[in-house]
Amino acid sequence: MDAKRPATAFERMVTVFIIACPHALGLAIPLVIARSTSIGATNGLLIRNRQALETAKRAKYMLMDKTGTLTEGKFTVATTLHFADQSQEEILATMAALESHSEHPLATGIKAAAIEQKLTVPAAENVQVMKGVGLSGTVDGIQYEIVNARYLQDHQLTYDKTQADQWAAAGNSLAFLLKGQQVLGMVAEGDQLKSSSKAFVAELKQQGITPVMLTGDNHETAKKVASQLGLTEFLAELKPENKVAQVKAYQQHGVVMMVGDGVNDAPSLAQADIGVAIGAGTDVAIDTADVVLVHSDPADILNFLSLAKATNRKMVQNLWWGAGYNILAIPFAAGILAPIGFILSPAVGAAIMSLSTIVVALNAMTLHLKRV
Repeated sequence: MDAKRPATAFERMVTVFIIACPHALGLAIPLVIARSTSIGATNGLLIRNRQALETAKRAKYMLMDKTGTLTEGKFTVATTLHFADQSQEEILATMAALESHSEHPLATGIKAAAIEQKLTVPAAENVQVMKGVGLSGTVDGIQYEIVNARYLQDHQLTYDKTQADQWAAAGNSLAFLLKGQQVLGMVAEGDQLKSSSKAFVAELKQQGITPVMLTGDNHETAKKVASQLGLTEFLAELKPENKVAQVKAYQQHGVVMMVGDGVNDAPSLAQADIGVAIGAGTDVAIDTADVVLVHSDPADILNFLSLAKATNRKMVQNLWWGAGYNILAIPFAAGILAPIGFILSPAVGAAIMSLSTIVVALNAMTLHLKRV
């Protein structure tokens, strides 16, 4: 038996073990993810769930809340109507009293209007949130409620629907004041679209993603906003549980991203495949979301989608670098070319193994965001 054979076989085994060390494959994905997370942070994208970067490439539907997401969420009172004996000023003052306990954008608009008109706002007691509807509470010993149009329809309460519909059709959000079963009056508040919302919706369509607006606002207001944005799909007068149901329904047909900013949006953000929160939104929404838009601009979602696509490309490239190195190098390490005098030493194998790791790291560092 040739004494050199055991030594040669051992040398080939050691070289194969060195070459087969999966450093490059082990670093291929984490390096890209770390790089993309850093790029996102510097571009106003707080990526809380890194899995979202991989899921985003399959996004088919973009479900979006209206107020504070597509619109500025800064309401101003357009008009106050009274349907009973109380004056417009009394209606507004009573509603401001109840809304003093709320931070909802509609509440902010009502309180600002009362201050602007220098009204005396009484104190409200026992104020409670009516989930998906409004507020209830006591003012000067009288029980009042602030509700939406859906509540009036569900309880078949009568009011001047013609006037209300006219203000809703103009794109205003409506809030009604009730005393018992009597509709005392109404406040119509206007909101402005964010400057980037229309272009954002158009770009989603170009990328093959279906944009859908979900809102708790009345149907006429939602229809007006959808028309301004070029949206063909929208659903209005939704409670939080209704939004969750809609997310589930769309998930039957593909990957769903949900964008919102309020407490009412948190359940749907949690249900969606990717939840995106507006940075200026509530803490609950931010804590629930996978991605946070620090600048509160929905157009930054396009940058997130662009980053997700670039990230996935780099992942595939790195996997090919890592796997390709092993596929090519292991046969050489085993001595496939030994008959023609080419032998890969353990030292050279170690150098090649280190080089593959460097190549994977450098490739990850070339990842960049192509802003939309």
